[in-house]
Amino acid sequence: MAMMPRFELRQGQSQSLVMTPQLQQAIKLLQMSNLELTEYVEAELERNPLLEKSENLVEKRASDSVAADRESQPAAENASNSENGDAPDLAASLSDGGDSQSNVEQLDTGLENVYADEAAADLASRQQASTEAGWSSMGQGSSAPLGEDLNFEATLSRERTLAEHLTEQLNIALTDPVSRMIGVQMIGALNETGYLTASTEQIADTLGADIQDVEMVLATVQTFDPAGIFARDLSECLAVQLKEKDRLDPVMQTLLDNLELLAKHDFSELMKRCGADRDDLTQMIEDIRDCNPRPGSAYGSEVVQPVIPDVFVREAADGSWHVELNSETLPRVLVNNQYYANVSKGTTREEDKTYLTECLTDANWLVKSLDQRARTILKVSREIVRQQDSFLVHGVQHLRPLNLKTVAEAIEMHESTVSRVTSNKYMSTSRGIFELKYFFTSAIASSEGGEAHSAEAVRQRIREMIDNEEPKKILSDDKIVELLNEIGIDIARRTVAKYREALGIPSSVQRRRQKKIFA
Repeated sequence: MAMMPRFELRQGQSQSLVMTPQLQQAIKLLQMSNLELTEYVEAELERNPLLEKSENLVEKRASDSVAADRESQPAAENASNSENGDAPDLAASLSDGGDSQSNVEQLDTGLENVYADEAAADLASRQQASTEAGWSSMGQGSSAPLGEDLNFEATLSRERTLAEHLTEQLNIALTDPVSRMIGVQMIGALNETGYLTASTEQIADTLGADIQDVEMVLATVQTFDPAGIFARDLSECLAVQLKEKDRLDPVMQTLLDNLELLAKHDFSELMKRCGADRDDLTQMIEDIRDCNPRPGSAYGSEVVQPVIPDVFVREAADGSWHVELNSETLPRVLVNNQYYANVSKGTTREEDKTYLTECLTDANWLVKSLDQRARTILKVSREIVRQQDSFLVHGVQHLRPLNLKTVAEAIEMHESTVSRVTSNKYMSTSRGIFELKYFFTSAIASSEGGEAHSAEAVRQRIREMIDNEEPKKILSDDKIVELLNEIGIDIARRTVAKYREALGIPSSVQRRRQKKIFA
């Protein structure tokens, strides 16, 4: 195209979406974990002089009341009225489960729209990387030139925890949500040395899962790095590591079963029980010494950080479920309008007035954003509990198929909002503590047009069919598809093969050979 001057007609007015810093803040707060939120609020408390913790403000009221009475009575009354009207205590208003509507009416319409507007959510995610530096500078109070007042300790990367290392492997090795739930429970049951402190029976009873599923997940996670992790005792820990080195044979296993004799240096009895001479025994002992009896210690003393739930779910007397926010994780932040009124009276410079006005606007918006964040988490959590009632009552085998769209439509929010709420938020139930996103499972369509089937429920049906098959009538994947279609489950052959392999079940040809051998 040639470059030349020309005239063009453009529409005078057009609509465009503008993401203000306040709206960006609201979206950022929604996806923060409770620990990240605490750090962010602490930084805002240092930056904004009009923000105070509720307990600090209550203490100051008592000490400042005498001084306030000495000043003009109308000014004191106005400041008191302003304080009472614009400084709701978030933790107090939501600790009873969030049924109070008094603060909801005060929320900005723009804040409501940002959670429901898909375009705003998408734009925020694209701008998040470019605005990260701006959020950091807000927390520091003022930005310094490069090379001045740098905090080099803040740039040091923290040590990776064992829980993070194992969770990353878990998400790759296990695809179905039930197995991941079991795996997460096992990670939470590890001690500082990497040993599993809960038995498979306890984990199965807590989750309401089949003991075979728990044993299958345990066999999978014991292959994770570092070698020897998830062992239940020293003998098993050493056996897992020796198996990886291809040094575990029946003689070595006998030695591992008699570690108490090795501790007593009773080599004569060990050689007798193992059926090995002194040279062989010496070599086996050297192999054991090369193993790490504390595989989790390489990741520091604090292996698993305690998870603080954002939501508590408790069974009510009538059999329903009571869902409430954890008040300990809610920031107790108030706007000190009395301080604003006192300072603004003596302010004469225009830039000082502008600064105070900006601080007041930011403080009010932060309180409203925190309030809306808490109510949104509670709303999403209640819908998840309603959808997954069978899991809470009967166990992990009764997880219903659930996706973001279903929850979003039920509570009249956008999927992006639900996605942000369920990230890094945890729910404490009678069956353990789970991240909200773990309650979302895939679905298998019904061939009869009825309610969809949970993927985990279909996997269990496939297991039952294969467990009950006759040696002379081994079920092929095509036959399993046919039987599932007869009971109203619409599933493809490749899906059956994928589920069968995930369950660790060999093909029909391999099963036929195995049953001929043991017949």
